Amino acid sequence: MAVVERTEPAAGVAQLTLNRPEKLNAMTTELVQELHEHLDAIAIDPTVRVVILTGAGRGFCAGLDLGGYGKAPHTESMGRTQGGFAVQKHIAALIPHLRSLPQPVIAAVNGPAAGGGFALVLGSDVRLAARSAKFGASFIRIGLSACDIGTSWVLPRLIGASRAQELMLTGRVFDADEAYRIGLVIDLVDDDALLDSALAKAAQIMLNSPFGVALTKEGMWSALEIPGMQAAIDLENRQQIMASATADHVEGMQAFLERRPPSYRNT
Repeated sequence: MAVVERTEPAAGVAQLTLNRPEKLNAMTTELVQELHEHLDAIAIDPTVRVVILTGAGRGFCAGLDLGGYGKAPHTESMGRTQGGFAVQKHIAALIPHLRSLPQPVIAAVNGPAAGGGFALVLGSDVRLAARSAKFGASFIRIGLSACDIGTSWVLPRLIGASRAQELMLTGRVFDADEAYRIGLVIDLVDDDALLDSALAKAAQIMLNSPFGVALTKEGMWSALEIPGMQAAIDLENRQQIMASATADHVEGMQAFLERRPPSYRNT
């Protein structure tokens, strides 16, 4: 049985479901490696416009499987320190991997998202929560730092430094209502409506051109790293000229003038 299952719930949408429900989809080397491999395949798949990331059963992802993660690939001959460092990098690489994907990733959070699961939520582009969702930077509660898997960089940029500091220093679990109130998730829905809500959001995104969406995702993430406004504007200027040279831009303009839906071909 695949521990990450890929399905196609709608045209243009790839759904990745973390599939260890008996362990609340806790991370093992197998699960992380399968997720990396699916992301690699999706990145070069022209039929995929949006990705939905969710969990099987009653949880999104409970973080690291404390019963045994396993070894990172190709590290069998390494010492304990070297092997542990390879494991850390294997997991943490998921966040830049999600960011580098040209397709937006919608996290559909069902139930607990803790530790590494919380980091996957943060590394997604759009975050939706079921009312059962719970969140926590739980690394600190097992004697580690809460600064892990990109959390120290992403969380303050999503909800502000003050809130992020409190959540990371306490490691407390907070519910979906609080996540919505502080802006971590953009929508809060009943559990049985979560995937339909994610598909509706994917459909909204797919009304726009694939290249325009990819550039926007790239530009938004890059702007979070850019130290000044002018550097962001310089990047935006180049993106707009690139997009304006595409056939999809001509189609988008023509469709707008003719008051019809555009037919994009990523050309």
